[in-house]
Amino acid sequence: MSSMKPIRLSAHALSYTTKRGFTTDEVKKAIWESTWEQAELGRLQCCRNFSFDKEWNGKMYKTKQVRPVFVDEMDEIVVVTVYTYYF
Repeated sequence: MSSMKPIRLSAHALSYTTKRGFTTDEVKKAIWESTWEQAELGRLQCCRNFSFDKEWNGKMYKTKQVRPVFVDEMDEIVVVTVYTYYF
């Protein structure tokens, strides 16, 4: 994993923040603190669980998992999309 390169969310990723319920800080924390794995199309991914204990879409969940898919470029990390899972 690279040392603290700037992390930029693409317009596509940012467009899903409300719909999927993640924050930019959660995405950054997941990238900085989680193990990176290979993803489709030569991209990378990681995931991190966050304590949630809230309602999402009318149901209570204890945990939110944030899974960013990103590209590690020379000068920055570009987040292509972010998936969230609630359980």
